[in-house]
Amino acid sequence: MANSPGDNARQTVAAGGGAPANAGAPAPRRARHSRLTVLSGPSGVGKSTVAAELRRRSPDIWISVSVTTRRPRPGEVNGREYHFVTGAEFDRMVADGALLEWAEFAGNKYGTPREPVERRIEAGLPTLLEIDLAGARQVKLAMPDALLVFLEPPSWEELVRRLTGRGTESAEVIERRLAAAKEELAAADEFDRTLVNTSVDEVCRQMVTLVNSNH
Repeated sequence: MANSPGDNARQTVAAGGGAPANAGAPAPRRARHSRLTVLSGPSGVGKSTVAAELRRRSPDIWISVSVTTRRPRPGEVNGREYHFVTGAEFDRMVADGALLEWAEFAGNKYGTPREPVERRIEAGLPTLLEIDLAGARQVKLAMPDALLVFLEPPSWEELVRRLTGRGTESAEVIERRLAAAKEELAAADEFDRTLVNTSVDEVCRQMVTLVNSNH
């Protein structure tokens, strides 16, 4: 968890008109809230790959870890890719208002814990969410000043290749993801910036610039 912002309470002149001991010293800087950056795009476009590479290259950028009710895929670690929770735990978080956004897809629920995000923004730290289109729309309503970045595939054919090449999902789930991807691609105009994922290296370079410009 991020540390709380420093104590910014103003010093006042002591009773009787005496100046404080550090009179004349520069006033402590008041913490400035950062602007949240949201990375979204269709399933299979490479959002998770970009986020993982950003986490490796720029550990100063805090990337929110979502909660989900789906089972971990091979190689996934609880607390790294996702916080894996039960359906009952997820529903309690929704009821308590503990999620900034959430959605259900292919029988599983996904959401962003609210408190860690708000705490880091208030501390002025560079903060990034990597979420789907429905989540990005919810975040925009909750935080209108958030910067929304849309990640596009180089082509539709490449997106189909990435989705079908995973080998972790049934044909029915892939078909649903492709249908959803067509709708998601049509929503690019809702976003502030669009990046084409022809190179993870180049996308990461641009994302570091965008996130830090919000800091």
